[in-house]
Amino acid sequence: MNNWKLKASLFLNYFVFAILLNSVGIVISKSINVYKITESNASVLEAFKDLPIALVSLLIASFLPKLGYKKAMLIGLLIVFFGCIGMYLGNSFLSAKLLFLSIGVSFALIKLSVYSLIGEITNSQKEHTAFMSSIEGFFMIGIATAYFLFPYFYSETDINQWLNVYLVLCGLIFVSFVFLLFSEIPKEISSDETSIMEDLQASFKLIILPLVLVFVASAFFFVMIEQGIMTWLPRFNQKIFAFSEKLSVQMASILAVSLALGRFLAGMVAKKISWVVIVIVCSMVSILILFFVLPQLKTSGEEVKMISSITEVPFLGFVLPLIGLFIAPIYPLLNSAVLSSLPKKLHSSMSGLIIIFSALGGTLGSRIVGTLFEVMGGVNAFYFLFIPIILLIVFVLRIQAIIKKQAENHPF
Repeated sequence: MNNWKLKASLFLNYFVFAILLNSVGIVISKSINVYKITESNASVLEAFKDLPIALVSLLIASFLPKLGYKKAMLIGLLIVFFGCIGMYLGNSFLSAKLLFLSIGVSFALIKLSVYSLIGEITNSQKEHTAFMSSIEGFFMIGIATAYFLFPYFYSETDINQWLNVYLVLCGLIFVSFVFLLFSEIPKEISSDETSIMEDLQASFKLIILPLVLVFVASAFFFVMIEQGIMTWLPRFNQKIFAFSEKLSVQMASILAVSLALGRFLAGMVAKKISWVVIVIVCSMVSILILFFVLPQLKTSGEEVKMISSITEVPFLGFVLPLIGLFIAPIYPLLNSAVLSSLPKKLHSSMSGLIIIFSALGGTLGSRIVGTLFEVMGGVNAFYFLFIPIILLIVFVLRIQAIIKKQAENHPF
């Protein structure tokens, strides 16, 4: 069967949601500048995005096959469409909260459906892996696009012109909706008639396994690091480096490109080097980058001329976002190591736990960094990131020990 319309819709869905999900740092910066919201209050946008992802992923898993993957994605696209319209017309911090609430709910429906459908529209393990890698890579392209798309609509004379970006996003959502509406979905395999409570019980039984418990903590700490940096880098650039608002967002695109490149390179390196070695080395290099950059920023003077051109950006402004190159490999390598050590019957529940605790880690990381940013300043806020990085190294070593012991005992 020709699935090109469906595949095109899945790619476009992921592309649009990459822009929307990772615009949270941009909208936080705008909320502070335009709506005069404090850093700590603005950081709640991360919670409005991540908590619905966690909650909907937890509650909808058993119901989704009964609803239908196509219908679930169409509903998700409609919800986020009206969220974007609401942001354009509302032009307030409340509108921003409702926007990210709609993004969180919609992305949970989209991601669960996409992950389920990939197995239905591919014919082999290699094809499945290739398509999954492609769609995740396209997600990273969407992240980088956000850092150029939003600044394109910035205006020094009209503070509200940036809202026009949501009309463009509504157009992309509409195109994706039409592609999906007229695409054929492979016959969906009905799930077992399990209730929400039975699914919750299965997840809680899984989480008591030592391997899963330690992994969940590791995923939590990683996303705390990633979101803490990604969400607050545009504001950090503006406040600490004295970049203009537009340049602050554009320079943050280096982080997105670094993340994409880091995951691509890790896929090749992991074939020859142990995933544990890669994760620990990458974590240590991330610490060294922070050690190199932050002390130099701390001693710089407060009165700095605003920088509006990329040619005026200091060396440190390019170095900090390169941390993405080293934190990028950690998450997929962790997921692969743990999932491959569990029986396939537990993969669905494990995927749900990954989504849930990743969302919680992102929310808490952004909230902590945002609060510290307001109280102690941007440089001191980024010093906090040393804690989850060090804890991540400790937990990764523990995961390795558990997997090694599990392999020896063959518990499954």
